[in-house]
Amino acid sequence: MERPLIAALLLVGLIIGSGVGSSYARARRGWNDYQAAKKTVPGARRAAWLMIKVVTTKIGVIVLLLIGAVAYAAAGGSDGSEPSAPNPSSTPDERPER
Repeated sequence: MERPLIAALLLVGLIIGSGVGSSYARARRGWNDYQAAKKTVPGARRAAWLMIKVVTTKIGVIVLLLIGAVAYAAAGGSDGSEPSAPNPSSTPDERPER
């Protein structure tokens, strides 16, 4: 009578132990992954700020060039004088009237 009871208790202990053991292994792997990610954060943060700095510099240069082009167009070119009116002239295709 004791043998089936011991076998049943052993089976229940194995089932509970395997569940607890797999949970512990999963938690340990998660902790190791967290520690590895935690070590890479400062380097990733530095790289992200460097990329943001490069992009903002490029955008700033483009904006300055656009502002310069608009200012140049608003000033009317290089000399700033008004363009003269075109003179009427005859074209070579016209035939003189008789």
